[in-house]
Amino acid sequence: MALLEVQDIHSYYGKIHALKGISITVEQGEIVTLIGGNGAGKSTTLNTICGIVRAAEGRILLEGEDITKTPPHEIVARGIVQSPEGRKIFTRLTVRENLEIGAFKRNDLAGIKKDMEYVFERFPRLKERQNQLGGTLSGGEQQMLAMGRALMAQPRILLLDEPSMGLAPLLVEAIFDVIEYLNKENGTTILLVEQNALMALGVAHRGYVLQSGYITHSGIASDLQNDPKIIEAYLGG
Repeated sequence: MALLEVQDIHSYYGKIHALKGISITVEQGEIVTLIGGNGAGKSTTLNTICGIVRAAEGRILLEGEDITKTPPHEIVARGIVQSPEGRKIFTRLTVRENLEIGAFKRNDLAGIKKDMEYVFERFPRLKERQNQLGGTLSGGEQQMLAMGRALMAQPRILLLDEPSMGLAPLLVEAIFDVIEYLNKENGTTILLVEQNALMALGVAHRGYVLQSGYITHSGIASDLQNDPKIIEAYLGG
C-alpha cells in the first residue's frame, strides 16, 4: 500500500478543467517529482492533495484512508504539509514566530523546541535572523523559512512547490542539498513540484511529467532524464 495515492483526480477552477484524471503514487521514503511547463497542473495537484482545491472527481488516499473531502487543517494534522509556491511566509512576524506557527497543531513543547533546534541546524541563517521580520529576509532566506515552517509540523509527506523559484544558482544548490538530506538522513517522504527539471530529476527516485492537466510520462527519475522527448522538452536538450 502506497503512503499517498491519487486516483483519477479531476479539479476545476470555475469552468477551467485544470486536472484531467491525474493518478500518482508516493511510497514511504521516496522523493517523487512532478515536472512540466507553466499551467501544466503541478501546483494544482499539490493544492488538491492539501484540500485547498477540492477534487470534483477521483480519490486521494493516505495509507489507504480516503481523505478527499477532509478539511485542509485536518490534512495537515494527518501529516501532509506543504511549503507553497511563492513561500507565503508571514512578513510581519519574526522568523521564530513563523516557525512557531508551523507547529500550531502540536502541544508537545519539548518536541517543538527540539524541532526548532533542528530547523536552525539545517538553516543556520534562520538562527542568525530568528528575531528579524520575515519580510526583511532575502528570497533564499524566505524559502528556507517556508521549508522550516513546514518541517515544524512534523510532516509524514512534505510537499514542496517550486522551492528554487527566483533563487540564484548557489542558493538553488543549497536548497536541493537540504531536500536530499531530509530524505536520506531523516527518511522524509517528499513530493516535489519543480520547473528546474534537471535538478528535480537529479534528486528524485521517480517522476511524473504533466502537460495541460494530463500525465504524459512517468517512471524512474534516471530513465526520464535519459528520455529524448523529456530532454528536448524540459532539460534544455
